[in-house]
Formats: sequence, structure tokens, C-alpha cells
Amino acid sequence: MDTTTPLISQDSANNESATETGSEALSSDMVDKGTKLLDVLPMQTEFFLDLVNTNYSQETVDNYKRDLEILAAFILSNKLAFVSLKKLDISRYVEFLRTGRYLTVLKKYKPTNVYGKAHGTSEKKKSSSSASRRLSMYSGRLSSRSVNRMLSAIRSYLRFLIDIDHQVPLPPDSIKLIKSEKKETQVAEFEELVRLVEAPETYEKKRKIRFRNRAMLEMLFSTGMRISELINLDRHDLKLTDNSHLGDSKIYIIGKGRKQRFVYLTPRCSFYLERYLQTRDDDFPALFIPYRGLRHSTQDPYVVRISVNYLQSKIKEYRTYLGIIVPTSAHSLRHGFATYIAENGANPAVIQRLLGHASLSTTSKYVHSSDKVAEQTHQKHHPLKDLSE
Repeated sequence: MDTTTPLISQDSANNESATETGSEALSSDMVDKGTKLLDVLPMQTEFFLDLVNTNYSQETVDNYKRDLEILAAFILSNKLAFVSLKKLDISRYVEFLRTGRYLTVLKKYKPTNVYGKAHGTSEKKKSSSSASRRLSMYSGRLSSRSVNRMLSAIRSYLRFLIDIDHQVPLPPDSIKLIKSEKKETQVAEFEELVRLVEAPETYEKKRKIRFRNRAMLEMLFSTGMRISELINLDRHDLKLTDNSHLGDSKIYIIGKGRKQRFVYLTPRCSFYLERYLQTRDDDFPALFIPYRGLRHSTQDPYVVRISVNYLQSKIKEYRTYLGIIVPTSAHSLRHGFATYIAENGANPAVIQRLLGHASLSTTSKYVHSSDKVAEQTHQKHHPLKDLSE
């Protein structure tokens, strides 16, 4: 057999006839009995194991689980069979995602907490970043970018089935991605981002919270780290001469896609980080911890860690207080980091390394010329700029 050729189901050309056969389609009785989402798609467990063996992160595996659960819920709700899926069904699936109908369907077929234990958690439960993203996925209509990521998950799943010589209903490449919206991300002015980083000094009354939040914002803007990378830092990731003094300004981190890199602290950031560390009189491993709530009271030391939702909500709160018009989040500080060091002459290849991007084209989305630089370049280099005498 030529293994390069997908094993396409003979029934894919006639979805209606397949639906009528009790052996391949999901009957009403099966749906009513609460068919498990895991049973709808073949070889799911093996697919997830293959992802783990291929060194995908736990967060990525969780995302694939969620995406395939939504596909399985779509198949159940429409009384389809996986082996007889057609291109038109994929088109209907896209509409199913874009309109937000997946919310009610998931609630029907998965009544338990859809962003809880069923998705799996990392061994140490280090942060809620993946849980936060899962929660956002269950909040309404999906963007074209989110839909395309979910379609890519189906492609990967089908390719896995082909690799193990399992029958598939249609070739992976026949699933076309939809056109994405082209939006140029706006970055707040440098002075506004500085005011945002300094905002805890004004708006936080409690000393420990003020010092902690200032240190987190300083680190985001100093290093260009992702929020998940910041939240997942432990104290032992820093080179400390004692419990509160830094012996080195660089930090070795494992980021998205398990890519390893160094990030660097500015002297200013080091000062505020050491100031915060001097307030720590506990043994929790996390670099940034909560001082109240369920995360603080748990017996699991690895759960005592500040959450992504908390930091994002605080940034939004500070932005509102300061009257910053441009939408600003933790990712905006990363974007601003890249933009403003580029304005100061940093090489794009170096910025790529600092951000942890695999491709320079990805970095180019972050490092766009600001309006100020565009105006200065126009005035300096336009060939017909002077008034003729």
C-alpha cells in the first residue's frame, strides 16, 4: 500500500446514506445515552500520547483536547459520523464556531466544568494561563484566528490518522483556513507605558501588593516576556546571592514551544524586583504569589502563584485610572518592549532572539515603525521637502 495516499472513507461521498446506517452514524439513542466525546473521534488518546511523545507542551496538548472536544460535540449535535464527514460539514463547523453555537452544544454534551480537570493539568499546576485561555474560548464568538487554529488542530489529527494507516473522511489539506482580519496592533506611547508600569505606586495602598505588582510590570517591560512566562517563574530561576539580592541580571527561561532563551533585567527592573523579594518571608517556590484567596490558602505550594487573570485585570484597572486610550494588556508591554528598543536602534535579529520567536517574520509583526518615526523619516528623506526659492 502507498502510505502517502490518505485512506479516504468511501462513505465521504454520500454522507446522507452513511447517516442512515446504524453501524457508522450516531443514532438518536446513542446521543440520548450521553455518548462520550472521547468516543466520537477514533484514536484520540493515541493522538494525544503522540503529541506528548513529540515533546509538545502540556498546554498545547490541552488545547488540542479542547479543540477536538468541540469538533466531537458538533458531530454529536448534528448526528453525523466522523468517517463520513464532508467538506460541506467543515464549512458548517466553521459557522458553528463563528456564531458561538458551540457554547450551548458543549454544555449539553459536557455538563461538567468545561475548563476543569477533564482537560488535564500540568504536573505542578504552575499557572492558570492555559485555564484562562480555555475560559476565554467558552465566552462567545470566535475570531478568525481562533477558528483557524482549531481547523489546524483537525488537520494535525487527520495527519496522525494517516500516519498510522487509519481511515480518514477527507484529506487534511482539503480543510481550508478562513481569511483572517488584518489589524495593525496599536501600541501606547512610551510615556504612557512608563506611567502604567509605575501605576502600582499610586493606586495600591498595601505595601506588599504595591511592591509585587510594580516588580511584575517592570519585568514584563524590561524583558519582553510573555505573561505566561512571567507567571511561571520560580524563585530558583533567578540567580540570588541570598533570598533577596540578584547575582545576575539574566534569566534562563523555557518559553512557548519549549524554546529556551535568556531574558535580561535592566538595572531599574532589578532594583524593584529586589525590593519586592525583601518582603517575602515564605517558602513558596513561585516568584510572584497572591496574598489572599483560594490560591493562597491551598496546601499545594505550586498552586500558590499569582494568576494570569489577576495581572491582566490589574493592568486594565491601571489603564482606566490613567486614561490610556489605546487598548493595553500584558501583551502590549511585550509589544511595546519590541517597538521601542527597535526605535532606539536594536537589530531585528536580536529582537527576535529576545522575544523567543522562531521566525523573523513573526518579529516583524511586533516591530513596526511608530507614527513618530514615520513622521521623522518622511521629513528627513523626502526628495521634495524644501520650499524652492
